[in-house]
Amino acid sequence: MSLRFGTDGVRAEAYTKLTTEFVYALGVAAATVLGGDRFLIGRDTRESGPDFEAALGAGFASAGATIGLLGVVPTPAVAWLSAADNVPGAMISASHNPYQDNGIKLFAAGGLKLNDDVQDQIQGELDALLDSGTVADSLATVLAAGPSGADSTAELRRYVEAVVKATEGRQFAGTKVVLDCANGSNSAVAPTVFASLGADVVALATEPDGQNINRGCGSTHLESLQAAVVEHGADLGFGYDGDADRVLAVDGTGEIVDGDQLIAMCAADMADRDMLAHNTVVVTVMSNLGFRRAMTAAGITVVDTKVGDRYVLEALDAGGFGLGGEQSGHVIFRDWATTGDGLLTSLMVTDLFRRSGTSFAALASGVMTRFPQVLENIRVAEKIADLHDKLAPAIAEVEAEFGDDGRVLIRESGTEPLIRVMVEAATTERAQQSADQLVKAVEALT
Repeated sequence: MSLRFGTDGVRAEAYTKLTTEFVYALGVAAATVLGGDRFLIGRDTRESGPDFEAALGAGFASAGATIGLLGVVPTPAVAWLSAADNVPGAMISASHNPYQDNGIKLFAAGGLKLNDDVQDQIQGELDALLDSGTVADSLATVLAAGPSGADSTAELRRYVEAVVKATEGRQFAGTKVVLDCANGSNSAVAPTVFASLGADVVALATEPDGQNINRGCGSTHLESLQAAVVEHGADLGFGYDGDADRVLAVDGTGEIVDGDQLIAMCAADMADRDMLAHNTVVVTVMSNLGFRRAMTAAGITVVDTKVGDRYVLEALDAGGFGLGGEQSGHVIFRDWATTGDGLLTSLMVTDLFRRSGTSFAALASGVMTRFPQVLENIRVAEKIADLHDKLAPAIAEVEAEFGDDGRVLIRESGTEPLIRVMVEAATTERAQQSADQLVKAVEALT
C-alpha cells in the first residue's frame, strides 16, 4: 500500500517510503484535483529537499502548471503567499522530525490546508497513478526540463513585511530575546526580523547543513534555549520547529511556556482590547484542563476540535473566530494568517510582553495553572477496531475517580502507528498511575 494522507499531509522516511516517484505522482494528482495554472513550492533545510522539490515541480508542470520555487522558507510563508496570490502551494518538510524524514504539505488556492474530502480525491488520483506503473518513466521524461523559478528573495520579503505589520509599528528596543531556529527554515528569517524591530538578539541553531535540522535543538529540544536565556539574562526566548509553523517559549528564569499558555495570554490580551472575535478561542482536545479553567474564569468561550491545526482553522472560519491553536505551539491569528505561524506568534507574544509592564515569567505563570499531564504512546501493528468502545469501561473507571479534577483522552495518531494515552490530574503521580492503568487496557487489545 502506498503512503496515505495523515493529519498534516504526507510524511515518511526519504527515499525509502517517500520516493521521488511518489512525490512526482502526488504533484500530478494534486494539480489534477486542485486545478490552477501556477503552483508555489517551498522547502525546509533537509538534504532531500532539492530532490523532492524537483520531483514535485515536475509533477505540477506535467499537468500544465507553471511553478514558483520559493526555496528555503517557513511553511507559513508558503501559506501566506498562496493566500495573497490565490494560488495553490506546497511545502516540502517533515516539520519537527529528524532529517531522514521528509513530507509534503499542500495548500489550496487561498492558503488553506486541504479538507478531508479534497485529500480523499487526491488520494484516489494518486493511487491510480501509482497503480498504472508509468510513474518512473514519466518522471524521467519531464524532470530534465525542470520548473521555472520565482524571485524567492522578493517573495519572502512580501511575507515578512506582512507579518511585521501585526506589531502595529511598535518596536522591541531594550528587549533581549534568544531565538532557537532549529537549523531549519527560520534560520535566516527570525533573527533578522527581531533585530529589525530593535531587539537584542541571541540566535541559536542557525547553520543548517542538511542533516542537523531539529537535532538537539528547536521546539522539541528546548534545553539549549533554556540555558541560553538564563546565561544571557534574556527577557524571553523562542524555539521554532524545522519548518517554523510552530513555536514554544522560555521565560527569563528558564521555564518552558507551552502553546496553551501562549494562546491563553494572547486570548486574555485580545479580550481586554475587544479584539477577540465572539470572545471565543479554538483549541484541540489536547489542551490542558488548566487552560480551560483559566478561560472560563476570564469569561472566554472554548471551542474544541480534533488534533491538527487544519481542524482549528476550519472551526475558526466556521464560527468567525480569530484565535486558536494547539498545545504543541501551532497558533493561528486568523486576521493575519491561514496556518500556524511561529514567527508571527513570537512577534505577537513579545509585543504583548512589552505592553504588559511585567516580566514574561510573571505573565506566563499568572495566566493559567497547568494540570500535570502524562502522555504515553503505544505502538501498534494495525488499527484496533472499535477502540473507544472497547476501552469505555476502563476510561469510565478512571474518570469516576477524578471527578472534575482530571481528564482522559485516548486517540489514534494521525501520522504514526501509535495510540496516544493522555491523562491530566491534580498530581503527576496520580496522572501517571491512571495512565499506566489505561496503557495496560490498550495493550490487552493488541
